[in-house]
Amino acid sequence: MMPLFSPCGLARRLAGSLTLATLLLSGCTTALFRARSHDEGIEVQELASDPEDGVRLVREFTAPWGTNFTTLESVALVTGLNRTGSDPPPSAQRQTLISEMQTHDVKSPNYILASPDTSLVLVRAFLPPGVRRGDRIDVEVRVPGRSETTSLRDGWLMQTRLREVAVLDNALRTGRVEALAEGPVIYDAAFDGTDDPVRQVRGRVLGGTTAMTSRKMGLMVRSENHSIRTSTLVAASINARFYTYDRSVKKGVATPKRDNYIELAVHPRYQDNLGRYMRVVRSIAIRESAAARVDRLERLKERLHDPSTAAGAALQLEAIGREANGVLQQGLRSPDPEVRFFAAEALAYLNDQSAAETLGQTARENHSLRWHAITALSAMQHASAHDELSRLLHVESAETRYAAFVALHSRNPMDSLVRGKLLDGLFMVHRVESHGSPLIHLSRSRRAEIVIFGQDVTLRPPTFLYAGDQIMLKGDDQGRIQVTRFVSQEDDQRIVCSPQLGEVIEAIVELGGGYADVIHFLQEAREANDLDARIVVDALPSGGRAYRRSTGEDASKEDRDAVQPGWTSPLPDLFKNPPSDGDEETDQDVRFDVAAPEPPARSWRSRLGSWFAGE
Repeated sequence: MMPLFSPCGLARRLAGSLTLATLLLSGCTTALFRARSHDEGIEVQELASDPEDGVRLVREFTAPWGTNFTTLESVALVTGLNRTGSDPPPSAQRQTLISEMQTHDVKSPNYILASPDTSLVLVRAFLPPGVRRGDRIDVEVRVPGRSETTSLRDGWLMQTRLREVAVLDNALRTGRVEALAEGPVIYDAAFDGTDDPVRQVRGRVLGGTTAMTSRKMGLMVRSENHSIRTSTLVAASINARFYTYDRSVKKGVATPKRDNYIELAVHPRYQDNLGRYMRVVRSIAIRESAAARVDRLERLKERLHDPSTAAGAALQLEAIGREANGVLQQGLRSPDPEVRFFAAEALAYLNDQSAAETLGQTARENHSLRWHAITALSAMQHASAHDELSRLLHVESAETRYAAFVALHSRNPMDSLVRGKLLDGLFMVHRVESHGSPLIHLSRSRRAEIVIFGQDVTLRPPTFLYAGDQIMLKGDDQGRIQVTRFVSQEDDQRIVCSPQLGEVIEAIVELGGGYADVIHFLQEAREANDLDARIVVDALPSGGRAYRRSTGEDASKEDRDAVQPGWTSPLPDLFKNPPSDGDEETDQDVRFDVAAPEPPARSWRSRLGSWFAGE
């Protein structure tokens, strides 16, 4: 008997694998694939033995991989505090921070830590699935439980290196540096104007982390099906449906790496909805003949028109591709709004413009499906999708308006409807023409931005208002706004501007105000009735909304409100925040390591001093 890894045997196996791959990529369905294989981990005849549909789907042989968030942690230094910091007590965290500072040749680290204008903080970030090198991600910042720091207001997070940490063999293990974090800290209390001591010492740096590596996604072949043949066959089936371009060369999205792993590139149309992408990929049929596909389309048409099975049917139809357009378009004419939505959502990811009107209507009328409808519109390239998103900017719902703004910005940040202005490199201000009631949206995740919805949002000339501790606003006799900065032992600085809100915000920033100062001003103006506009913070979905399916006028309230399973899908990445919101963690759970190469030097804001000079 020939040894498994003898030269001849290995050559024969390689030749067989190459022949298999060649036949698969050319679409061949010869008897080779109908023969039984007892040593490859799967009997290929089983691929066509589904008693219901006559096909097997990718999901029957695989499970998603790389779809979770990766937690990164560090200990760091915040500077620029106005005597609200503290000297950290002796601890492993303090020693680690001192060691980190010494790697940067910081002079007198203990002297710096003792300053009331600095504080030791714990830093955490979450790398999302599919993150690419260079992407910006939020950073969570908080002081340890035993710290005497009272506020992180006006703080600046000095550059810190974030790593993944795990407990292995009862010991803490750290990986390589995955991200660098730095930037202005927006303390949590800034968004609600409270004096809550906990929210005073917690905050985040919006977009403060730069990912240093890209995260791969893929499919793990189930243990009972491990084989090169299986992974190659599954990858070939996926590549027959999805492809991308790499340097102008057409390439399938699936690459079999091992007998139990297939790497997936993300198709551009699904970049804001990776959860759906994975579900569609796993709904692709393996080795389906043209005749079998025609039969399956008929069965899927019946399921699509049944609200209880419409979600799954739409996914399979989307996985089939353009051949399913006709069936899905019939779903658009269904009297059931749920069926119409699922058909439209699938058509949107097939870039069929007929989906736009139904998705726009769903976004306006159904709060539980709104996020999926708007994300699907953002994935379309047709002008009809842009038109529907534009109309949503005028509805009364704050979250619908902001979601439409996010979708339009994702499609094209330079779109005249949503294009903003960067103020002093700190945050963006967007003025959006909207016929709805005046609305101001403040972001506390992803990026620092203020979105002003309204045609002419103005500030009523106030008696006086404050933007932070050093900037005051008041009206003059001509209805203009005087913005003045008071600094001890310096001459006052003053700007006079119109009451147009955008100009007032620009004046505050020109005099040295930051994002938190502008938020403070907006809250004071609203409380004083000097601003006739709603102010909303992070109008994003929290997840878990239940779709309520109406069962007719004669049904009981319990029946009408019953949660109907089958339609739910992961929250689109376009609106999904990391899983950290509201999470509590003890000090002992935050871990770190300092053994890493020195990051490249850069200039710091002069008002915060120099890290490298140790000032």
